[in-house]
Amino acid sequence: MNVPDGLIERLTSWRRAVIVGHVTPDADCLGSMIALAKGLADDRRCEVTVSLPPGSVSQRLAFILDQADPALADPRAFAEADGIVVVDTAKVSRCNVDRSIPDNWADGKTVINIDHHASNTRFGDINWVEAEASSTAEMVYWLLLRANRSLSPMLCSLLYAGMITDTVGFTLSSTAPGTLRVAGEVVAQGADVAQIGERMYRSLTAGEFRLLQTIYANTRVVADGRIAYSTADHDEITGAGCTAADIDDQVNVPRSLRGVKIAMLLTEGVRGKTRINFRGESGVEVLELARSLGGGGHAEAAGAILDMPIDQAVPLVVARTTEYVDRLSGGSDS
Repeated sequence: MNVPDGLIERLTSWRRAVIVGHVTPDADCLGSMIALAKGLADDRRCEVTVSLPPGSVSQRLAFILDQADPALADPRAFAEADGIVVVDTAKVSRCNVDRSIPDNWADGKTVINIDHHASNTRFGDINWVEAEASSTAEMVYWLLLRANRSLSPMLCSLLYAGMITDTVGFTLSSTAPGTLRVAGEVVAQGADVAQIGERMYRSLTAGEFRLLQTIYANTRVVADGRIAYSTADHDEITGAGCTAADIDDQVNVPRSLRGVKIAMLLTEGVRGKTRINFRGESGVEVLELARSLGGGGHAEAAGAILDMPIDQAVPLVVARTTEYVDRLSGGSDS
């Protein structure tokens, strides 16, 4: 994987930097942010902070903050930064920046954009976008390696968490031979496979379990079994003891049904706004579908946010997705 010319030189010339990810960061985003921050600060010549407003991190990923203990960005950090690195984020409007930070937080700063979303808008001064990469964590691994930064066991665990979750346990088509080699390297250098596996897949809180029960109960199948979707409205999410930050891979529930071409999860983490997660199976791409609703993402994993309550969003999205699947299959049931 080739790191763009000048990117490492620019990064290592900074004395202060802020790392920004996307709203409701997943393990790939969070792991990449903190691993990059810790790696850049390795020689103690650069002060690096990460942008994580209160309430950003899900219950499931809170252990990462507890163990890594990153320095958090405040208004001063943004104001004094030589540059900003935005990771795993397709467009500026998705950046996870606290409301206390002025809207012009990037003005006058060099912005480096590191991402693997096909829909990335190339908003940075330096853009490194690898749509074929398994994860941003895989990209950060190569960046730190080429920058001659040491990879501690903690950093390796962060990168491994990002890689294993974004590939759904190395089961997606984005899992290339190089992906598995990088995974092997971080494990060889100390990634705690057992802990990451337990925390990511076998450590649900009671609230997360209740939310998962709701997702199972609300799962529906339409379009002759080609589309499966589930929902959770605002009251169901908060009633389970969860927030919008806890909505992530529950889309794997409808996705798990045999024969499904497109799986969807529609959730109202913020009252009056509906988030949609799309997943394609058997080579079906969903990026075009997400874009038609103002969203973006990857070819087979994308999303969108609609400015409407979930009871209005569900019929609209189901109809749009049914039309899309019919068009792909020429109107057949195959």
